[in-house]
Order: sequence, then C-alpha cells, then structure tokens
Amino acid sequence: MKKKTTLLVMAAGMGSRFGSLKQITPLGPHQKALLHYTVYDAVHAGFNKIVFVIRESFAKEFIDFVGKYSEGLVETKYCYQSMERLPGGMPPIEREKPWGTAHAIWSAKDEINEPFAALNADDFYGNDAFVKAHDFLSNEANSQEYGLVGYRLASTLSENGTVSRGVCESDSNGYLMTVTERTKIAAQADGTIKDEESGLILKADDLVSMNFWAFTPNIFQEIEKQFIEFYPINKDNLKSEFYIPKVVDQALKTGVAKVKVLKTDAKWFGVTYKEDTPDVNAALEAFDKEGKYQDL
Repeated sequence: MKKKTTLLVMAAGMGSRFGSLKQITPLGPHQKALLHYTVYDAVHAGFNKIVFVIRESFAKEFIDFVGKYSEGLVETKYCYQSMERLPGGMPPIEREKPWGTAHAIWSAKDEINEPFAALNADDFYGNDAFVKAHDFLSNEANSQEYGLVGYRLASTLSENGTVSRGVCESDSNGYLMTVTERTKIAAQADGTIKDEESGLILKADDLVSMNFWAFTPNIFQEIEKQFIEFYPINKDNLKSEFYIPKVVDQALKTGVAKVKVLKTDAKWFGVTYKEDTPDVNAALEAFDKEGKYQDL
C-alpha cells in the first residue's frame, strides 16, 4: 500500500521584486495563478493533501483565489509563517524580512506527519516533476533518504537575461554530492550555456535544483537543531535568512541523510519580474492548444 503524501507550498513571500502578490497574479488563458497549475499537477500525480504556508496578512485574499480551488480537489490546510514563532523556542526579533525557506517549511510541522514534497509558490514545475516526487515519496523516502527534483539546465533558462541556478553533482548511484550556486547563467549567441560570472561553460543536460524537495517529517527536527545553531550568529543581521538548501547540505555533510536526485524532463518557468509575464502567458496558452489543463 502506498504511503499518504503531502505537498507543502511555500507562499509566504510577498514578491517584492515583482511588485505585487505574484502568487495570486492571474496568468494564461484561464486567468489562473501558477499555483492553480501546481495544485492541479499535484492532485493528478496522486498527492493526498496540500499545505499552504502563507502570511496571515493576506490569508483571505489567498484563500479566496487559490485555496478554495484546492479545497475542491483535495484535503487542504493553511499555516502561517510567523516572525513570533521560531524553531527551538528562540525569542522573536523585530524584523521585516521572513526567516527564509527552512523556517517556512518548519512552520508547517504540526500539519504534516507523512512524507511530503516542498516547493515555491511562484514557479511552474511541470506534471512529470510531481509524478517523480510522488512516486519517490510513496515508495522510497525514509528518515535517512530525501529527494531533490533535478531539472535539465536548458529547461530552466530565461530569454530575459541571466539566471541563478544550483548546479547539482551526483555520484554514480544518483545521490547528491554537491550543489554549486551559479549566479549569472545565460544562453550565448553561439548556442552554448555559460556562467558569465566564472566563465564556465555548462552543459544543457546539467541537472539543477529549482527548490523542489522530497522529505520525511524528521526534517523538522533537523531544521530545529540547525536553527538553534544559526540563530545566535545571525540574530543581529536583519537580512539573514535560513535556507532549506543550507539545511540539506549540512545534513549531507553530517551523514544525517542522503539525497536522491530525481531527474525530470519537465519544463520549468517562473515569474520573477513583470517582464517574464508575456513568456509565461505564451507557455500556458501553448499547453491549452495541446489540450493540457483545459479542465483547470
């Protein structure tokens, strides 16, 4: 019997660069958020529950636009990423910036007791990615083994400039060894892909992380343990953030867990800036013409 699986969606960011609540910006022929596509793909891949981590300040707007759609398809829960509630009972600090993706995931710990995937609210991940994550969580995930969905680099590039990507290196068994952040990747006129900061030529088939993880609930204890170490060093830096890739990297180094790279051929895209919107709309319209998502 397959295990129950949950999708955790990190939707507490306010989209400052985009200039609005990009998580609920209507896009494409259906005038839906990218989150509607995420919910659709997750349910069709077999996820049994969706947990949204949001900010209390825009809860009603979020639930009206996305939450009610999710509630009509699958068990749906909401958690708040609150500055007042920190791992390990650490005292809250007056700051505007959220504590980051690891804190967002930890904020959902009381709602999740089963294997779960975690991803960003403002990205399109593609159906195949959800199928790969769900199958891994149902059949393979355990307290010593997590998963990371790995995308072909060429499937994640932007025509609007450089992108930052975590380039993954795996061993011969497909387990993650390192993730190297490359901050200025772009396709070149001659067809090559280059990190313009280092000058390194990258391959189209290089696998990159787009922050789509597969975990078991013991990750909550690992986050808590690491936050207790992180907090005293960073509490006075009001821009510091506690990121889930750093937590996973530390878990790898200390032998707490291995990470299986789950390869997907799905096309990734996202809305980082308003200028990205026309390309995303075109991609969603193309899906519609192919007969995909017509019952969204």
